[in-house]
Order: sequence, then structure tokens, then C-alpha cells
Amino acid sequence: MPAPVARPPRDRRSRPPGRRDPHLLATALFAAYATLSLLRYEHLATRSWDLGIFEQAVRAYAHLQAPVVDLKGPGFNILGDHFSPVLALLAPVHRLFPSPVTLLLAQAALFALSAVPVTRAAAGLLGRPRGLALGLAYGLSWGLQRAVDFDFHEICFAVPLIAFSLEALLARRWRAALWWALPLVLVKEDLGLTVAAIALVVALRCRRSSPRTLVYALVVAVLGIAATLVTLTLVIPAFNTTGGYAYWTKVGGGFTLFDGADVKLRTLAWLLIPTSGLLALRSPLFVVALPTLGWRFYSADDHYWGTDWHYSAVLMPVVALALVDALTRARVSPRPWLRSYAQHVPAAVAAAALALTTTLPLSTLTESATYDTPEGVPRIERVLAGIPDGATVEADIGPISRLTSRCRVFWVGDTQGITPDYIALDNTGKWVGDVQAYAHQLHPDARYVIDDAAYGYLVLKHSS
Repeated sequence: MPAPVARPPRDRRSRPPGRRDPHLLATALFAAYATLSLLRYEHLATRSWDLGIFEQAVRAYAHLQAPVVDLKGPGFNILGDHFSPVLALLAPVHRLFPSPVTLLLAQAALFALSAVPVTRAAAGLLGRPRGLALGLAYGLSWGLQRAVDFDFHEICFAVPLIAFSLEALLARRWRAALWWALPLVLVKEDLGLTVAAIALVVALRCRRSSPRTLVYALVVAVLGIAATLVTLTLVIPAFNTTGGYAYWTKVGGGFTLFDGADVKLRTLAWLLIPTSGLLALRSPLFVVALPTLGWRFYSADDHYWGTDWHYSAVLMPVVALALVDALTRARVSPRPWLRSYAQHVPAAVAAAALALTTTLPLSTLTESATYDTPEGVPRIERVLAGIPDGATVEADIGPISRLTSRCRVFWVGDTQGITPDYIALDNTGKWVGDVQAYAHQLHPDARYVIDDAAYGYLVLKHSS
């Protein structure tokens, strides 16, 4: 028998310790985000009509149709509201699994995926322990938690794109940074300005080492600005029945930047202090946050100013990777106090994220009551399930998420002359006194009778 051939020892240097850390962290974050989203959905705790709006758009794409969203008005093309053709990427999965749950899981996956480039960049530049600490702080950041708690929004596509782009920028992979940034123009109309900001930072960083890339970066910056201008003035108005862009009305007639200054300063404090100890301001990467902060703070709509909802999610990877950049620079600073401060910041921001999480949405996952189905939910589900597939339904927030995957759903009071087969209402707050009188007010020429009701939810059926 021939002697066995000796195998050369494995080169452990090819598999550096911690190389799987970003993916393991992302997997854990996906589990947490998905659980939070699904529990909210299962408990009928949807917070807005956005989940229904986006499912109507994705459902239309899945059937190779124009993205008509009847919740915004019968026959309304969603591209006339916000320019987000990226939603079509979810169409194949939704065709196989037609449910709002598909959107919620996709969002959880995209947010969790963004932790991979953040953690990887931090570990590569600062070492494994600090990389894990900053990755954890990012995954638990208040901006991401608020977004997960807000059902679904198209910005879930922007968050990983920004994270991968800035990771490439920190690695001096200039062209990769530009390529990752470019698809942002298909996520939302304002993100062309974010593309321009990323391109300008690339131009700043590569201006001496790669003159050709400098030209590419400046071209991408121009393209980003042009994309925003064209989308706002031509594309969206072309799909909008009014021929305009509805959100211009949210900009006040006067200069509103200093209106609500206390709220805006508080938002900046939340953005910079617990997430970076103010060090993110020392990196040019923070410039990438300015377009989003600019339109939010200039808007006359105070919903944009604070820390609620999903509006700060796109800022989280910017602040996290600006901090990584700032820490890299601070380690070689001639100032001893700055070097000492930078050494402790990763652990501090991770501790701050864990502490703040006790008051943020993910904290509910530690409470046993979170996993108990509220008493009335199964009965309410049966009430809404009584509406047949394909029916036309006029509904408010509560019933929407149970209907958009199988019915044509309109927003209550906005059917524009269409008489729906059913009216479904969440009247748990008793905002409607006499529901039949309310139905008559909505449709004076039609007669509706209560078909079923449970725990404040009512379904009225059109009776000929």
C-alpha cells in the first residue's frame, strides 16, 4: 500500500479571525428586525397606510402592470408621488408570496445587510473588537429601530447602498464607491443629491492619487444633481394627474430653516452624540448626511424634523462610517487627548446603543407579553377574511394590511365616485358614531348594511 500523501498545513492567514463576524451580526439583526416587524403585523398594530400603499405598488409590478396605488386615489400612479422604481425588485418574490409580510421581511433583510459593510470597514481599519462594537452600535441605532417599527418604506433600499458605497470609499476603491451610489437615484427623488455628495467626497479623496477618477467623480456628482432636478420637474409631474410635484407644498412661503429650532437641535444631538460622540463631524463623510438633513429641516412639515418614523434611517450608515473614518485619523493625531478619546469611543457608542435600546422598539422583544396575541385579533381576522378576493373595499388604516394583497382597496373618503363593494373600518376609537349614517354620508346613492363586526372593527356590505 502506497504511503499516504502528506497534505500541506492550512494557511490560517487566509482566514483571518473575525471574517464571519459581520455576517453573523447581520443574521442576528435580521432575526430581531423581522421578529419586531412580524409581531406588529400579526397584532394588527400597523401604524400608517404606507404598508398598504407599497404593497399595492409591488403587487402591480408583480403582475407586469403600471404601479397604480388606489389608496392614493383611484388609478393613481405611484411614480407621480415619489420616484421609487426600485420597488419593482420585490415583484418576483411578491408574486410567489403575495403578502405584506414579504415587504416586511425584505426590509428587515436589507437593513440587516447594511451592517455587513459597516462592521467590515470598522474591523478592517480599527481591529476586530472595535469593529464588532461599532457594528453592534450601528445595528441597534435609534434610526434603524424607528424605521423597522414603521412598517415598510422604500428607503430600506437606500441604507445598504449608502453603506456599501462608503465602505468602498474608505477602502479607496473609488469607482466601486461611485457604482454603489448611482442606484440611489432609483430609490427616491431626493437621493440624487446624496449621490452628488458621495461623489464630491470621492473627488476630494482621490484628487491627488487618481486624476482620471476625479473626473469620473465630478461627472457622477453632476448626474446626481441632474437626476434630482429632472425627476422633480419632469418625471414625477408626467405621472401625476395634477402635472406637478405634490410635496412642494410642504415648503413654507418663508425661510423655515430656523422654525422648530429646538426640535431640530435635539435631532442633531441624537444623531451625533450617542452614535459617534461628536467625532463623526471630524470626517468629510458627514457631508453625505447634509442633503437629507437639509430638505428635512427646510420643510415646513414638522413631521420631518424629529427622530420619529423612518426619516433618519439613511443617516445611520453615514454617521457610523464617518465615525470609523474619524477614529482612523484620530489614532495618529498629535493631540494626546484626542487619541485617548478615540480609543474609548467604540465601546462608549456600543454601550450607549445598548442602553438606549431599553427605551426603543427592540426592547419589546425582551417582554413575554409581546409574544401573546391580543384577545380580539383572531376574531377581527375572521371578520376581514369574510370580504371576498377581488372585491372593491374602502378602508382606513386598521384593515388595509389584510386586504391589499387580494382586493382593490381605496382610502376611506377618497373613492372619487366609485361605489365599493365593502367598507371596512377600525372604529376601536369610536371615531364614527353611527356607521351606517357615515356610510350614507360617503355614498349618498348607495345603501350599506353591517355584514360583520368584532372588537371595534366593522365591515359594511353594499346592498342593492
